[in-house]
Amino acid sequence: MKENTAKAAMITVCGRPNVGKSTLTNALVGEKIAIVSNKPQTTRSRIIGIVSRGDTQLVLIDTPGFHKPRTRLGDYMVNVVRESVADVDCVLLLVEPIASIGPQEEALISRIEEQDLPAILVINKIDTVEKERLLEVMAVYSARHTFDAIIPISARTGEGLEDLQAEMEKYAAEGPHLFPDDMITDQPERVICAELIREKLLLCLEKEIPHGTAVEITKFSERDNGLLDIEATIFCEKDSHKGIIIGKKGAMLRKVGELARKDMEEFLDARVNLQTWVKVKESWRDSLAQLRNFGYTE
Repeated sequence: MKENTAKAAMITVCGRPNVGKSTLTNALVGEKIAIVSNKPQTTRSRIIGIVSRGDTQLVLIDTPGFHKPRTRLGDYMVNVVRESVADVDCVLLLVEPIASIGPQEEALISRIEEQDLPAILVINKIDTVEKERLLEVMAVYSARHTFDAIIPISARTGEGLEDLQAEMEKYAAEGPHLFPDDMITDQPERVICAELIREKLLLCLEKEIPHGTAVEITKFSERDNGLLDIEATIFCEKDSHKGIIIGKKGAMLRKVGELARKDMEEFLDARVNLQTWVKVKESWRDSLAQLRNFGYTE
């Protein structure tokens, strides 16, 4: 009887902001481990998603959107991308179905070439265009770089994900799995809960305000009856932003908290008592000390 042989691969998911990297990671993992929004630069740190199917384990590295930084936080995010496009078994370059190569994609292709890494071009959001348009996109990118494969997908609907999964598994080499098979992410529960609150801030608030927020979980404890008590502090950069986050008679903060609590209960499979506060830390995104406090350090 033939023994099963364990295999594993490390795969970086990269692309411009808002191209659907976290949506794809969540879809492949089968659980929501990375927050998503329609605003760019939602993901700030490297997030590991773990897909274990049979003998094969794929470790997905979901990265922030590659962009031109305007703050020290932005510098940190871009460095995360650069360092993640190195020492992996394969890179997924996620692009939109547009028949031109933007500066972000050009920089990422150059990075892939510098590191001499195998790469799969993943054309996302194919549910938003006519299929004929995809041939133009493929032609433009194929002329720029020889990708190992080009896979059209829709991370939102799931179209093409089985083909992508099969292609990624080709890069798995014999060896032990890097994480236990029942793990889906390296993110601690309290970090995911903080991110869920930040996701709701991105959903409910306009313009620049949610990008200037950070969330810290200050209490995470379980009662005898299984109820989880979670306390969180939302930090923003201006007093005027604090007032907007709290809202008239606390309405906005209650809305954010209620939406986040529902997602927390689904993720944690437990009832949650969530309490939130708002504090001001001026210009924290340009303070190395504050960035370290919030965990944005290499």
